Amino acid sequence: MTDGRIVYDGSGGELKSFHIRDGQGIRLLQRAGIKVGIITGRKSKAVEVRARELGIDPVLQKIQDKGRALQRILMREKLRAEEVCYAGDDLVDIPVLGSVGLAVTVPDAPAEVKSFVHYTTKRTGGGGAVREITEMILKAQGKWGKLVDSFRPEEAGGGRCRKRR
Repeated sequence: MTDGRIVYDGSGGELKSFHIRDGQGIRLLQRAGIKVGIITGRKSKAVEVRARELGIDPVLQKIQDKGRALQRILMREKLRAEEVCYAGDDLVDIPVLGSVGLAVTVPDAPAEVKSFVHYTTKRTGGGGAVREITEMILKAQGKWGKLVDSFRPEEAGGGRCRKRR
């Protein structure tokens, strides 16, 4: 959800930026009945605030063993690893990437990480990669068209979105 950079403000606080379309993508997943969670190695108030804003649960921060964290989530949510999509961008993500049904990374991830994924996004972390993943999942599940149609104004006649003339 971020570009990996950390910016400190003058008082030692941490700043992060999030792409607005990534947030909308998360909302679309939720609307389609797909749960979204976060596992991160750092603890950040910015992540906590953004996750709360988007209704993301679970949010596990300051996690050293992401594989173990995934197992806790799978038990809590009564899921199998094959039912999970996970996006990660560094070596610490490999245990999870190697065990889920859809493993995704971003273009600037290390080659070692890329060797464990099914898909590398075209967009960067913090630059729309989450939205790209969202659209891929929803299209594969046949849910994208209906979600897009739900944004069409009633007076436009509903149905599939068409290019304006």
